[in-house]
Amino acid sequence: MIDHISLRVADFQKSLGFYKAALEPLGYTLVFSNDQEQYAGFAGPDRERIWIGHREGASHGYAHIAVLAKDRATVRKFYEAAMQAGGRDNGGAGPRPNYSPTYYGAFVLDPDGHNIEAVCFAKGE
Repeated sequence: MIDHISLRVADFQKSLGFYKAALEPLGYTLVFSNDQEQYAGFAGPDRERIWIGHREGASHGYAHIAVLAKDRATVRKFYEAAMQAGGRDNGGAGPRPNYSPTYYGAFVLDPDGHNIEAVCFAKGE
């Protein structure tokens, strides 16, 4: 199990708003934010952490994070929240049988182009 992941972002405030909205349906809450040094941490339901921090030129990097969702409705809620918070579509919520028979995911690019995914392996709605 991963304890934490860190992402570099070009616009801290824009990314902070995006991650607050996008991660909330997945059970993540903001647990630390330092506006002066421009970094923040979000805690997931099982203590795992996603950190963001400002870095000049950060938009030239790339990461892909897939966060487990409890059900398909939560995947859809993540997608909707992320899009409303300024994310860019990278694959709407739906089954991905080419990955696995029960794979249901949604993909959104954050303000820096990182691919943020919510995924569920539960059958049915």
